[in-house]
Amino acid sequence: MNTKQYIEIEEQYGAHNYHPLDVVIEKGEGVWVWDVDGNKYLDCLAAYSAVNQGHCHPRIVKALKEQADKITLTSRAFRNNQLPLLCKELSEMTGYEMILPMNSGAEAVETALKAVRKWGYTVKGVPENKAEIIACTNNFSGRTISIISFSTEEQYRFGFGPLTPGYKIVEYGNAEDFEKAITPNTVAFLVEPIQGEGGVIVPPEGYLKKTFELCKKNNILFIADEIQSGLGRSGKLFAYEYEGIKPDMVTIGKALSGGCYPVSAVLSSKEILGVFKPGDHGSTFGGNPLGCAVARESLKVLVEEGLIEKSYELGDYFRDKLKELNSGHVKEIRGKGLFIGVELKPEAGGARKYCEGLKNLGVLCKETHDNVIRFAPPLVIKKEEIDWAVEQVKKVLL
Repeated sequence: MNTKQYIEIEEQYGAHNYHPLDVVIEKGEGVWVWDVDGNKYLDCLAAYSAVNQGHCHPRIVKALKEQADKITLTSRAFRNNQLPLLCKELSEMTGYEMILPMNSGAEAVETALKAVRKWGYTVKGVPENKAEIIACTNNFSGRTISIISFSTEEQYRFGFGPLTPGYKIVEYGNAEDFEKAITPNTVAFLVEPIQGEGGVIVPPEGYLKKTFELCKKNNILFIADEIQSGLGRSGKLFAYEYEGIKPDMVTIGKALSGGCYPVSAVLSSKEILGVFKPGDHGSTFGGNPLGCAVARESLKVLVEEGLIEKSYELGDYFRDKLKELNSGHVKEIRGKGLFIGVELKPEAGGARKYCEGLKNLGVLCKETHDNVIRFAPPLVIKKEEIDWAVEQVKKVLL
């Protein structure tokens, strides 16, 4: 079958909850993918940063296959021999005492929300059902009912009420606005160190440190949502490291899987995650041996292949090359590491048409917030591949 036929089948039988570019991918290797018609593309999205290690990384695929031949799922009714090792290795790598594995990024965030609320009631002493969590404008942490309840994107909320109470919204990047929102019932602040879906927004320098200090002063838990920005994407293991802080809790996902199997996790202290007792929270697939084996190898690849350092160096190179184009359509080029947003001027006519133009030239990227093109290739990309990608960008932006 060809691209047109696959799209027709999907349009007929699949729910229309996404608006993808019309490319039907059938295989991938490293930074490259191929469609069903044999066309080759440079992937500059990396499945929203889930494929930091590159498509079908041989070490991660090998770990998946070997574990799949042994045991894939035990549920948490029984123990398995991969979960303890993932928890230990993640703890040693990140410096967090306790790990709670889940499957999707949204599940990790939901887990964090439950944990900080229970901490608020059982440790901080907030009156029952009065806990408040502060989030930011333009946030994105998933699309569950609770998470969309603090979204500022109207489409994510419309038609899904009644929404979950207990959230306050403050302006992203404005520490004074955050300080004004604090009350004795505030239990946590949930923030993306770099907003991905918001348009690859890097907050002002000092913002994370200032809000972190305000959290410490007011006995509030600081949650860093590093699901997109973490695990090397920003040029650091975690983007919060640029501000020299250590959040009370971190949510991770996406690249934890190496793009091979859904796995996420919440990282925190024993004091905070210790509020969960058996039966309080769980997931049939959370911590399954297949996911844990994949995650363990994914983390090793990041470190042993130097992909975090590579992201830092090549991110600077990629941004500089894009800036050299000096396109009249571009308002701003921003980001950290290989997490890059090219914001277009309103008169440029939206980012979608440029993404479609790049697809036709063999580069896959995706618009976000209508006027931003996001460039976030697998971290295994090479300089010459960046050079080639920039040449294609030049053709559509100049």
